[in-house]
Amino acid sequence: MANHKATKKDARQAAKRRERNKYYGKTTRNAIRDLKANTDEKAYGESLPSVISMIDKLAKKGVIHKNKAGNLKRKLSKKPVVTA
Repeated sequence: MANHKATKKDARQAAKRRERNKYYGKTTRNAIRDLKANTDEKAYGESLPSVISMIDKLAKKGVIHKNKAGNLKRKLSKKPVVTA
């Protein structure tokens, strides 16, 4: 455990950031999963911009790498919708 005041504070801040990053990362992964499961082409097109926005925010904050964000957006935008 940290001994200095500043190191203790840094540990607290890191824990807080880790929890926040975990929450937003999981929320975005769930949104991507729901988007992929969507079979209606119109609904897919309507929800795609909000999911892309979530991915961009994660990349901007450094939760995920910018190249990973680009790959995710590319795959989602060119995903063929299967009509059942």
